[in-house]
Amino acid sequence: MAATKRKRRGGLEVQAKKPKRSRKDAGQPAKPDAVAKEVEEEERDRIPGPVCKGKWKNKERILIFSSRGINFRTRHLMQDLRMLMPHSKADTKMDRKDKLFVINEVCEMKNCNKCIYFEAKKKQDLYMWLSNSPHGPSAKFLVQNIHTLAELKMTGNCLKGSRPLLSFDPAFDELPHYALLKELLIQIFSTPRYHPKSQPFVDHVFTFTILDNRIWFRNFQIIEEDAALVEIGPRFVLNLIKIFQGSFGGPTLYENPHYQSPNMHRRIVRSITAAKYREKQQVKDVQKLRKKEPKTVLPHDPTADVFDIPAEDKPVEIQWVKPEPKVDLTARKRRIYKRHRKLQQKMNRGSAK
Repeated sequence: MAATKRKRRGGLEVQAKKPKRSRKDAGQPAKPDAVAKEVEEEERDRIPGPVCKGKWKNKERILIFSSRGINFRTRHLMQDLRMLMPHSKADTKMDRKDKLFVINEVCEMKNCNKCIYFEAKKKQDLYMWLSNSPHGPSAKFLVQNIHTLAELKMTGNCLKGSRPLLSFDPAFDELPHYALLKELLIQIFSTPRYHPKSQPFVDHVFTFTILDNRIWFRNFQIIEEDAALVEIGPRFVLNLIKIFQGSFGGPTLYENPHYQSPNMHRRIVRSITAAKYREKQQVKDVQKLRKKEPKTVLPHDPTADVFDIPAEDKPVEIQWVKPEPKVDLTARKRRIYKRHRKLQQKMNRGSAK
């Protein structure tokens, strides 16, 4: 008992004594309605604890980086994704000569289990890899129609580090390869709950829509007044190429039959323009040959001049006086100019003497 009554620092606290009940209180038990009202008032006045008090269980970490040779638009897109995803990490650019299997080691060093890798080719084509490191699966996409946050058309805004809602097209549940991509996108783009760098707000939506055999990514702000949506950005289109069983390689699980490489697309465009030019040249050659051909002379039709009325013969006028010669103004101006030039030359010679 003596140990419980000490008040020194580091000692045990003094146990609080229970208040004594009077005879009136002991005789009349408290009403349940009054007790419920007191509990409600206490909860109303109580300050709620911080949201981050929960335990951070989902340890998803994403590595977002690129290869060398990307343009400014790709760099801005990569920075926008890092800003919108607080559970992401950055790394230096990877050399294009290195093999893609090296990325698994980089993820292991950075303590990341997901990866978004931007691969640039020919300084104009951009490919995106989404991978679950190190066991897979992974997917390769061709990125098209990129628009970043810095563009003036995107008028929305959201809190940095806030957790987004993920909205998927119902078509993701119809085919198995889209279902696999849906699970991969959920694990990559969803911010873990109670993450230290995230904010306890949900004010924007990531939408993934399937149209024209492509995945369209959009980011919208949720307006509190009327729950309307305003686009924030970035926006891009993912054209699926292949899905691999491993991380950055392995057996092919799915290959898109509708995919057309950028080289093939540019080749078709060039062939179309060449066909148009060739067609114009053929038309010109045909026109030249028609001009060289002798014209066919039709025989005279005697009935063609039936309704022609002959004109009246005008009287012949004989001119007896010689007409006045026409004055050539240009020759006259030229003579005057030569005469004036000769006078100036004489005057210059006299002054020189």
